[in-house]
Amino acid sequence: MPFFMVDGSKVVLLTNLDYGAPMIKAYDDQGAKASHKDAMDQLDEARNVSLLHSAKYQQALRRYHSRRVRGQAFDIGDLVLCLVQSNKDRHKLSPPWEGPYIIVEVLYPGAYKLKTIDSKVFTNAWNIKQLRHFYP
Repeated sequence: MPFFMVDGSKVVLLTNLDYGAPMIKAYDDQGAKASHKDAMDQLDEARNVSLLHSAKYQQALRRYHSRRVRGQAFDIGDLVLCLVQSNKDRHKLSPPWEGPYIIVEVLYPGAYKLKTIDSKVFTNAWNIKQLRHFYP
């Protein structure tokens, strides 16, 4: 059965056009355009409201997270434990940390040089994520 689209939203059968269906007689082109424009304005407004809600939620989440983050920094002379780098000759009950080691030098925030208790200095730098405070 043949049909065509009017304004991209309604399907109109050709028989409705031929016999003057009430839907066709009640159609007002200016009113339809005005109502379409109002609907688009409401859609834009709803989109803006949802963007505002999303921004407000993300801001609150960022504040919540930032309130609970504690900064971590080490000073020269602090005792630290290092995360074990190799799992060779280790089993599942082995401790994940080794040490204690002493902070010798702060290369830049988050990178440290370590030495053992016997004063042997490591050549490599250690990231702060691989270290934790040791409290004797």
